[in-house]
Parts: sequence; structure tokens; C-alpha cells
Amino acid sequence: MGVYSRAPLAFERGEGARLYTADGEAYLDCLAGIAVTALGHTNPKLVQAVKDQAEKLWHVSNIFMIPDQQKLADRLTQVSFADVVFFTNSGTEAIECAIKTARKHHWANGHPERLDIIGFDGSFHGRSIAAVNASGNPSYLEGFGPKLPGFIQLPFGDMDALREAVGPTTAAIIIEPVQGEGGARSVPEATLKAMRQLCDETGTLLIYDEIQCGLARTGKLFAHEWVEGAEPDIMALAKALGGGFPVGACLATAEAAKGMTVGSHGSTYGGNPLAMAVGLAAMEELTKPELMAHVREVAGYFTQQLSGLRDRFPDVVVDVRGKGLLIGIKLATPNREFMQHARDQHLLIAGGGDNCVRLLPPLTLTLAEAREAIEKLEGACEAARARAKAAA
Repeated sequence: MGVYSRAPLAFERGEGARLYTADGEAYLDCLAGIAVTALGHTNPKLVQAVKDQAEKLWHVSNIFMIPDQQKLADRLTQVSFADVVFFTNSGTEAIECAIKTARKHHWANGHPERLDIIGFDGSFHGRSIAAVNASGNPSYLEGFGPKLPGFIQLPFGDMDALREAVGPTTAAIIIEPVQGEGGARSVPEATLKAMRQLCDETGTLLIYDEIQCGLARTGKLFAHEWVEGAEPDIMALAKALGGGFPVGACLATAEAAKGMTVGSHGSTYGGNPLAMAVGLAAMEELTKPELMAHVREVAGYFTQQLSGLRDRFPDVVVDVRGKGLLIGIKLATPNREFMQHARDQHLLIAGGGDNCVRLLPPLTLTLAEAREAIEKLEGACEAARARAKAAA
């Protein structure tokens, strides 16, 4: 189906932070499959995990015990707020599970009227019908029938509006601690704390979508860990969890998941042996303190250098935002044009809302590669300036 506006590029292989076309042209990948290949392309440990498991067992169904599934669930609960995990194939499926978990929690507590999921403008939670309704982006809803009941959107960061909206029919608040597609906006620490407090006061569940910003992307294992006392009740993960292999997960406290009993939910492929083997290998790397320290170092370099580009190209770069290696650059020129200028420099970056582009490189990106990325971004800024002058 013609649902993608694809760039005229195809890649044959990848290694680390590089992608190569069939004719050998190399591109510096600061897109990473939209924050997916967080450990770089063809990471040897992930490749070995796939090879070893592929020779043993791919799929058996969740009607049987899957030992590595239990191991990965144990690992995720050890390093997080959660008590239980449901494995999926994607971030969208993890969001679906989170929404169902929240509503079923209140049903189990004798409050079936608590159905409303409150989200925020600029959010992106996936492409299923429930996920696009939770996000509320009009362009993603258009043509798919009336808006579903039970989903409310509020202005980003407006705590007054949130306090007024939370009521007897509210099931949960859903938010990305750092927005991805919405323009790399980081939720202020005070706002996350206030949301947690409001949820505690009203019996509302707090859902974090850390599909893009989680798993070491911000320099801590989870983005919400930058804020003390702001843990969620439910959290969706994916992307980096499989390092390129389709794996997602919905994490929850035992209390939040009390309604998810036998028959409440399921998945044919979710948690399959092949995915779990890769997930275990990825988590072993993603939880290393030295990796997160490296992310913070490289992110600090990017912040410093991008601030310099903003000062030198104020007619191109309006703002630099985000957290860790989820970096947004708000532009004065069209972001799609800027992405092409970057590709002309053999640099791959992502688009984003609010006329932003995003840098989402592998977390293993070296400082030398970061310097190269800045040089290529400088070239893109010069090209954007020249094009704007020519158009004037």
C-alpha cells in the first residue's frame, strides 16, 4: 500500500552507525530505524543470539512455558518499578495492552465507568485505532470513522487543564516523558511529579510511553528515572528492546494489572523464543552503566555543538531540545527539505512534529562519529541557508 513517502535510498548492509548502499556508498545513521537499532547495526552479540536460538526453536505459542520469556520478564522487573510484564511484537501492541490493563484495573475494582484515557497534543502512541485515538493527531484519525469515546486530549504540559479533566470516569493518564514524533519535547520534572501526585490523589493510573525515550536513550535506563518520585503504574517499551528485532513489552505493578487474568489478553507471536533470546542479549548491553555514561557524554557534546550551530545559523535552527540521544532541532526552514540536505551529506536523520528533525543515533555512537555528524549538519545548514536565499 502506498502509505509511505519513502526516500530514494536502499541499503544492503549495516555495521555500527553506518549503512551501505548496494554500490558501497556509506551513510552515517543518526536515525537508527527510528531509535530501534540502539546497539548499532549487526551488533555481534545480538547476531549471535539470533543464530544460536534460530538453530534451536523459533515459536511454540504461549500455551506453553517459554523459559527465556520468564528470564526477560524477571530482568525487566528487577530494573524497574514493575511486578509483571506482557510481551508483544511492537510498541503499538504494548500501548494496546497498557490501555486494556488500565481499564480492566478499574473494572476489577468495581468501577467499570472509569474508562477515559487522557493524553496530550503532540503525542504519538502508535497506529492502531486505539493508539491513534490516544494520540489524537487529526491527520492520523482522518478517514477512519468517528473518534472513539473514552479518549481525551489536553494541551501539552497544562496541569491546570489536567486537574480539571480528571474525574470519576478517568482511568489513566498516558504520556511520553520525552515526546518523540511530537518534536522531542521533554516533560518538565515538576510536571511529571505533579501528575504522579494527582494520580495518587484520584486513584488514576499513570501510563508512560517509553517506547522511544526508554532503554538508555536519555542516559538513564528509563527516562522517568531523571525525576525522583514519578514512577508510573504501567509502562510501554519496544524499539531498543530488540535492537532491531520486533519485541515490545507492557510493564505494570501487580495492583495495576490485577484485572489481567487468564483470558483477558493474549498474543500469538508475542514473547516467542527467538524474540526473547534477542531481548535478553539486548538488555544485557542496555543495562550496563558504562553505556549510559557514554550516552550522557555524547549527548553533552551534541548539546554543546548544536547550540553553536543555532548561534551561527539562526535563520535555519530555531531551537535545540530533547534529552540524551533523543535530540530535536526545530527549524526555520521546512524539515523535509532539511532532511534531504542531510542525506546529501550522507547523514540520516528523522523528521518530527513542530517542524523539527530528530537525531536518534545508536547509543554506541562514538565521539568521533558525533563530530562527523555535526560537520554534516553544518553542511546541511549551509545548504538550507543557500536555498532560502535563492528562493528569496
